[in-house]
Amino acid sequence: MENPRSPAPKPRISSSIPYYLFDMPPRASPRTVYSDRFIPSRAGSNFALFGVSSPPSAASSDAGREDGSGAYASLLRAVLFGADQPATPDLSPGVAGRVSSSTSTSSSSSSAFSTPSGNMFRYKVDVPRRSLAAQFEDGLPGFSHFHPRAPRKVPKSPYKVLDAPALQDDFYLNLVDWSSHNVLAVGLGNCVYLWNACSSKVTKLCDLGVDDSVCSVGWAQRGNHLAVGTNMGKVQIWDASRCRRIRTMESHRLRVGALAWSSSLLSSGSRDKIILQRDIRVQEDFVSKLSGHKSEVCGLKWSHDNRELASGGNDNRLFVWNQHSSQPVLKYCEHTAAVKAIAWSPHVHGLLASGGGTADRCIRFWNTTTNSHLNCIDTGSQDLNADILGLQPCVLATLIGHTYRVLYLAISPDGQTIVTGAGDETLRFWNVFPSPKSQNTGSDIGARSFGRSHIR
Repeated sequence: MENPRSPAPKPRISSSIPYYLFDMPPRASPRTVYSDRFIPSRAGSNFALFGVSSPPSAASSDAGREDGSGAYASLLRAVLFGADQPATPDLSPGVAGRVSSSTSTSSSSSSAFSTPSGNMFRYKVDVPRRSLAAQFEDGLPGFSHFHPRAPRKVPKSPYKVLDAPALQDDFYLNLVDWSSHNVLAVGLGNCVYLWNACSSKVTKLCDLGVDDSVCSVGWAQRGNHLAVGTNMGKVQIWDASRCRRIRTMESHRLRVGALAWSSSLLSSGSRDKIILQRDIRVQEDFVSKLSGHKSEVCGLKWSHDNRELASGGNDNRLFVWNQHSSQPVLKYCEHTAAVKAIAWSPHVHGLLASGGGTADRCIRFWNTTTNSHLNCIDTGSQDLNADILGLQPCVLATLIGHTYRVLYLAISPDGQTIVTGAGDETLRFWNVFPSPKSQNTGSDIGARSFGRSHIR
């Protein structure tokens, strides 16, 4: 029997409908809730602040309301767009007639408020723009030049001088290189010496013997591996941290005067006019041969993205090769002397600088992306310091100190110091790009030396 006191069964509710949508008492009409977001309204505007009559009350006529709002709109338009803008925008015929009737009232009301003379959104379109490479004939667009900096003051005297006996006075060799670990490698006669810039310690890495001599040195991009090119056409790989030779590679018939690393790939240029690409991970001496120069290859440099190799030769030619070419993809013949100094810009893709020999005296700039000659600067002397252009695209100063022609140049890993070598058998250090915190007192001049036989 059914219990009369038991509650009536509740209606079944679909499981897809939330339970709280049912059995809820009706709610009273909500009160007006004000949030923290301000939404301006014409009715709540304080026209008195602008010297404009406030909008009439609800009992006033519609014409009076439109009169006040029209004056406010006219004043607001004058403030935003200037006093010379038209007072009435494009409206429908019915609205336009009512607004025109309030023009006189709007003018008289807005005159009580002093509007600014200029347009709030006015801007100058004749802002001067200067390209990042404006000194080139086809500079790169889109870069703005704002405030030119004052010329950098560069010390014209070296802060350190090292004696380098037996440093060969040969334009076609590359006997100085600075590693990413701040160690300077120098080829002197038949020996290679290492100078640690942090401790000023000098270490003798190798001695090739009386039958051979050093023609080039080149540090790997990372690590402590140093490549040494010899007069006998050999290329040796050394572990500088252990002073141990790893391997010796041959295949060049004459001296190897130029070296360039690209990760594990080593390029070597020789007087036999050939460039050999060597992968130190494989057993073969070389993996490919690049032919194109008609005379000794004396300059090699890989781009910073390791996609292009630039080579310079005693045939006055500058070639550009890619990773897979056996023939040059670009050829530049404007130099009138041997091309030894080569530098890729780390800031602008495809920007290449090259320096010519005595009969040329020019630094030339190239855009390998568009295959164009950008500019030429006559330095007035045999130029070998195009490597500086990897950091600064301008000639900053004339550095005075060497008594013979400068043949070798390298840049410290922090980019602040350059070292130059010359036929006067000295290495001179110049603080040409100092950081704000660095200070050099010049007390290190002549502090250390590489020995003649080999201590001087």
